[in-house]
Amino acid sequence: MPKPGVFDLGNKAKQDARKETARQNHVDLVSSLSSSKASSQGKHGADEKAQESKNILVSSENGITKITFNRPAKKNAISLQMYFDIMLALKNASTDNSVITVFTGTGDYYSSGNDLKNSINDTGEIPDIAVSAKRLREFVDCFIDFPKPLVAVVNGPAVGIAVTLLGLFDAVYASDRATFHTPFTHLGQISEACSSYTFPKIMGSVKAAEMLLFGKKLTAREAWAQGLVTEVFPESTFETEVWTRLKTYAKLPPNAMRVSKELIRKHEKQKLHSVNAEECATIRERLPIEEYTNALRNFLSRKAKL
Repeated sequence: MPKPGVFDLGNKAKQDARKETARQNHVDLVSSLSSSKASSQGKHGADEKAQESKNILVSSENGITKITFNRPAKKNAISLQMYFDIMLALKNASTDNSVITVFTGTGDYYSSGNDLKNSINDTGEIPDIAVSAKRLREFVDCFIDFPKPLVAVVNGPAVGIAVTLLGLFDAVYASDRATFHTPFTHLGQISEACSSYTFPKIMGSVKAAEMLLFGKKLTAREAWAQGLVTEVFPESTFETEVWTRLKTYAKLPPNAMRVSKELIRKHEKQKLHSVNAEECATIRERLPIEEYTNALRNFLSRKAKL
């Protein structure tokens, strides 16, 4: 036994050890709870992201990466999140093992274009035009720069940017029930996705003006006759015929197709980037906001009465 009044180094060490153990246990407990919470939040965030990404489905099989608009209840309208999902899908497809990349839609529509909530919120407010124009430019640039053959399988009506982007595709196959509509003027908007350049080049300035200025809707046969569509198939055999052909194309030498596309697009790419930049700058700097807002409100009001 230690003498009274003499400092007991042994007991002091044991007490310190117990205190340190207790402290460490507390730290470990807090840490584990924090980790659990973070893990739960991370999982929740991942689930939310997965839920958002379900509006764009991406699959790869038989040498084909398929990117599907998957929002049939909204006619496959493209939300803001879908913009980012599509850009990511294109980035991944550009370096994966697939040979060609194909866009199509779920349900009756190919895509009804931009979700109008991208342009005007429930209180009638317009989002920051500069931000929207920047996002649009980056989005369209992804299509301009895509290195592999890019094919659209247009299974139904296509509207707005879902149509204008087709001028940047290498092939467009359409069901005979598909239609092509660019009602920009009706919405107080202007041409986008390089269509101010690609459409006159593809179909001539008069026919392009009929679509882009006056909003004429084309049938699949009309779009084919004007050069916007590669080939039209009967709805009854559309899916079978198109995918059989694409699986055959996907067996072609991939490097040869990439190099050939590069040669075909080489002298156009700089021009397309310039046109995209000019269109987006025009949206940002010259689009009459009051006219744009009124047109959107009038459209939504007419739609609500239907």
